[in-house]
Amino acid sequence: MIGAARALLFYVFGFGTIGFFALAIVLVFWAPHRVRWQICAAYCRMMLWAGGAICGMKVVVEGKENLPDDPSVIMIKHTTTLETYGHVPLFPPTAWVIKREITWMPIFGWAIALALEPIAIRRSARSTAVKQVIQQGKERLANGTWVTIFPEGTRVPPGATRRYGVSGAALARDANVLIVPVAHNAGDFWERREFAKRPGTVRFVIGPPISAQGRSPRETNEAVQAWIEGKMREISTAYGAPPQAG
Repeated sequence: MIGAARALLFYVFGFGTIGFFALAIVLVFWAPHRVRWQICAAYCRMMLWAGGAICGMKVVVEGKENLPDDPSVIMIKHTTTLETYGHVPLFPPTAWVIKREITWMPIFGWAIALALEPIAIRRSARSTAVKQVIQQGKERLANGTWVTIFPEGTRVPPGATRRYGVSGAALARDANVLIVPVAHNAGDFWERREFAKRPGTVRFVIGPPISAQGRSPRETNEAVQAWIEGKMREISTAYGAPPQAG
């Protein structure tokens, strides 16, 4: 009962403030991308604080030393809403690969389009989508913006694994940039279709950069997936890790 009450307060806080930040981003559409992104990152940091203060979800980041100096491709596991906003403040300005329908939503979708300058794809057109990710991803990277890809293409239930798409590996190869794999255990505390949030330590683990040069995108994908899924088994109870002490 207490957990549900805290979750309700968390949602009221989140939905009560997101409109303000989204509108702020839309109103400064003329500003440089970094300014719009900073407004988005400020909201995400605030939500991380709220998750800790209200629901007891403390976020720690491991492996910051693995971040390359140059713009790279981020490949991160997608199991909850938490990691979508939670990873934003961890990196320099990023462009997400998302389904285009998200950007059509009034105010909220417009804000995402302005703050993240996403690569908005039509997921049903797979071959066209891969070409779009490569073409627009190279443009974003050349302009100093990182690219974030959820390699399984959609949110998966905690404990599940889907085939990784090749677009991230293909982009990294063609743009001659590194891939930064990211694993987390957010699904242990923010379960799909479960209202209450569980207190505990949410770990974001940034892995060593992976090169896409000298091998096929499929081979690169195998290396990325092996690291991410292996780390998930180490840190997430949904993937077989032991429960956190305390």
